[in-house]
Amino acid sequence: MSPRADKKPSTLKRMIWMIVGTIALIALIAGIKVLLVVRMIHSLPKPGPVTVSTIKASEQTWQPTLDAVGTLRAVKGADLAAEVAGLVTDVNLKSGQDVKQGQLLVQLRDGDEVAQLHQLQANAQLAKLTLERARRQLAAKAISEADFDTARADYQARQAAVAQQQVVIQKKQLRAPFDGRAGIITVNPGDYLAAGTTVVTVQQLDPMFVDFNIPQGELAKVKVGEPVHLHLDAWPGRIFNGKLSAINPKVDISTRNVQVEATVPNPAKTLTPGMFAKLSVDVGTQHPLLTLPQAAIVYNPYGDTVYVVHPGKGKDAQGKPNLPTVQQAFVTLGATRGDQVAILKGISAGTEVVTSGQMKLKNGATITVDNSVQPADSVNPTPQEH
Repeated sequence: MSPRADKKPSTLKRMIWMIVGTIALIALIAGIKVLLVVRMIHSLPKPGPVTVSTIKASEQTWQPTLDAVGTLRAVKGADLAAEVAGLVTDVNLKSGQDVKQGQLLVQLRDGDEVAQLHQLQANAQLAKLTLERARRQLAAKAISEADFDTARADYQARQAAVAQQQVVIQKKQLRAPFDGRAGIITVNPGDYLAAGTTVVTVQQLDPMFVDFNIPQGELAKVKVGEPVHLHLDAWPGRIFNGKLSAINPKVDISTRNVQVEATVPNPAKTLTPGMFAKLSVDVGTQHPLLTLPQAAIVYNPYGDTVYVVHPGKGKDAQGKPNLPTVQQAFVTLGATRGDQVAILKGISAGTEVVTSGQMKLKNGATITVDNSVQPADSVNPTPQEH
């Protein structure tokens, strides 16, 4: 055999050993890296407990309500205007003054009309005397019955002329049509008013009407006499109570809404016509519901959840009690009321749930509870900005 043929097996053997050695070296390096990574992971500090606030779900008595927005309207309101033209001679009114029905507010010049009235009254008085004389003459058969009828008709015509002239004079006087509060008046003595010129507004402020609309689908829930509660931006924190007083018998075909009217007492006259109001109407009877603050709910596309708190069991290596843990639970939500939401399914009364810090939690996470600050849980929340 040639020497070249003897070298081939030994060369192949060396190549095999080289490959095996390379693989072993790679495995050794990989093992060392894995060992380092494992040691690094074990050396990392374990995540500490998450600080959260909690609350126990409790049952509360809820009054079903129907929410709406409306506009305040005076029970009686009118923009008073001059019926005839004339020169203002007297203004017996100050802006914002309370007025009584029939009170004279503005007087137009009526000297000519009054003088004519006096003349007509004198004529009527003469006609009355003539009628009385004619009655005595008729009794004595001194005149005919036709002459007596003529005297009586003349007296009645004179009386009608006096009444007509009195109406003309009354048109020169602007009087309050009802008890109420006057608005701002800018008319002064000496001003000339054209017929139909608005002089002042008078509004009766107690009680007040509230006009609002409800969908036709809610019509069966409401009835006259139901309590109504008003919230106004002008009076934050205050609730004005009234009663539903009327329901329109016709549905608006363009919106499919029904107009509803409520009456609200306003003895202090704090409410004024035209105000915007948020209101709720009590419908149905009160019933208990399990509630939580809305901040406790984690809203997800696949379902709403809460984090339920489970007490820690046993003790750790140092002999200290283990911290509580949390577990996510799906819940079925009901109606909302202020900051609260009703829980229909998922948890029971007395269950402790997390109300803040949920973004840092996962199933099985340990927690520490700090309830020094709690999320809003008010039935009637008010804005916090000042």
